Amino acid sequence: MFRAKQRRTALAVAAGFAAIVLAPTTCSGDGLAGGIWGNYAYPFSAEDPGWGEVGDGALVIYWDRVWDTGSAAWTTSAEARFGPGGFTDPKNNFTGAYATVHKAWVAWSPDDRFRLTLGKSQVPFGWKTYNFWPGDLHLAAYGDQMDLGLKLSGEAGSLGYDLAWFIADDFGSRSTDTVDDNAHWGSSRTYRKVDTAVAQFRWRPTEALSFGLAHQAGKLEDLTGASPRPTDGDHHASVAFLEYEADLWFARLSLIDADRQLPAVTGGLGPAPRSAGSRRAAFEIGRTIGRWTLYLDATAARPERVDTPGDDATGKTVTAWAPGARFDYGPGWLYIEALFQDGDFDRDGRIVEGDFEALYISADIYF
Repeated sequence: MFRAKQRRTALAVAAGFAAIVLAPTTCSGDGLAGGIWGNYAYPFSAEDPGWGEVGDGALVIYWDRVWDTGSAAWTTSAEARFGPGGFTDPKNNFTGAYATVHKAWVAWSPDDRFRLTLGKSQVPFGWKTYNFWPGDLHLAAYGDQMDLGLKLSGEAGSLGYDLAWFIADDFGSRSTDTVDDNAHWGSSRTYRKVDTAVAQFRWRPTEALSFGLAHQAGKLEDLTGASPRPTDGDHHASVAFLEYEADLWFARLSLIDADRQLPAVTGGLGPAPRSAGSRRAAFEIGRTIGRWTLYLDATAARPERVDTPGDDATGKTVTAWAPGARFDYGPGWLYIEALFQDGDFDRDGRIVEGDFEALYISADIYF
């Protein structure tokens, strides 16, 4: 166990330095860039919403470079966020503040059909929503996943594949911070996701249409006691999906089956070993009209194989949907979105009931 921890720590350090510090001599790309965003929220379901609330501001710093050595192309990409609107949790990230790294990776590509990526990068599992929030909805834990590890991506004709091994959610030994898809993989006081293998295969019969299958399985590390930490929990999930994108239209559909066996949590932080599973369906459709893009995200989820006392939504299907519009005003975008849901997912992957309705107006600017 100690050696496994050492390997994970060494890979985390190597990934961080490789993705952020590595500096090419002959390169192209945007280099250093930044952005600022903020949000207005009006909760319709609140007893006294008043005039709503303005907040969730964040400063975002980007670094992107591509350079060619003659025999291969190298790419680096990193994104750091600062502020309460950065979708990070100080109690569960590696900084202890409203500051985090959303991604930080370096990739090697000998040609256009093969890439090896090291660092904190996108977990290949289905599709990403047009706007991660509130669009992720009941994709919770399987939406915009950004984990730390090694990923091989390639194409062979109309077939595409991704094979990956992720050592943890994030930098640090106790962080469970997946940033955009946060608060769905334990906490710094309970457990975190580790040693996750992912395989995804995609078939593209036409330029506009693709079908895919993906599976991920890994361990859950108990963070409640002293080292060595047991990894007696596990998780696995599968997804079948399709995507269509042509002209001004796009549409996506996915079916997800997820299961989680929680660690034997000690120290009075939870009951005996528990399991929680769910089956989910997600759909997205959108169209671009000039500088506007209109879209709709809808999801439904039903608990399966639940062994958790007090699960209010056991056996019940919950739904969530979010219509939205994005306007391209030049240096940034304006988002107008609504959220309607009668349930949600907690940190243990359990479905809990709860009605919530809100209007969001967000704006960002990049420089």
